[in-house]
Formats: sequence, structure tokens, C-alpha cells
Amino acid sequence: MEKEKPPILGLIQRGGEVVLQMLPNVQQATIQPIITKTISSGSLVYTDEYDIYARLEDWGYGHKSVCHAWGEYARDDDGDGFCEVHVNTMKGFWSLLRSWLRPHRGISQEKLPIYLGFFQFVHNTRRRGKALLGALIAALVA
Repeated sequence: MEKEKPPILGLIQRGGEVVLQMLPNVQQATIQPIITKTISSGSLVYTDEYDIYARLEDWGYGHKSVCHAWGEYARDDDGDGFCEVHVNTMKGFWSLLRSWLRPHRGISQEKLPIYLGFFQFVHNTRRRGKALLGALIAALVA
């Protein structure tokens, strides 16, 4: 694994906060505790077709997915003209994270959780410039 990209689980509430967690492996037993700690039981969870999410309903969540392999990226299930079933919010977040990490080429897997934590903090505080610095200092002092 030292030369591979480690798996990272990302959970994001539309219009809300993000949670990032570097994983030792990609197994349901690994993601279940993170999901149950982060997402309220009974919530509707949108994913892609990856089979790691197959037990979400068994764990007490509603689950809808899009199948990228079939060319499906968004779906309007209720006929209101709004494609509510998609994972575009998380995909957009991954794009921002990759762009932010790109100039820091060669991040060690040991340090990657620190970078992920900082990026998660920046996203969740939704502040930039001096306001971000104030929020960061407040978080460090608390």
C-alpha cells in the first residue's frame, strides 16, 4: 500500500458539512462504524453503484444509487423535473480536494490525514482569508 493511493471515505450532506476518513481497507466492516457515527439512522443516503454500500438499508438507512457503469449520473425518481438522485455534490468536493492537493505532490500517507482534516475544516467553516485564520485559532484554543 505504500505506493498506492489509500482509500478515503467521503460523506457530505448537501449544503452541509463533509466528513473525510482515510481507510485501512475498503470493506463494509470498515465503513459501517463511520457511517453510523456520522449519519442519523433513517436518513436517505445517495451513492454510486459500488457494492460496498449494499448493506446501507440493513444498517437502517434509506438508499438510492446511480449507476455510472450504465451512463447514469443523475435521476429524477419523483417526476418533479429535479434530479435528486446523484452523487455530484461529493464528486465536486473530490475535484476541489484533488486540485488543492496537486501542488503538494508527494504527500506521505502518514501526513495525508492531516491534509484531509485541514481541508475538511476549511470546507466546514466556509470562511476564507482572515476569517478562516480566526476560526482556525478559535478551534486550536478550544
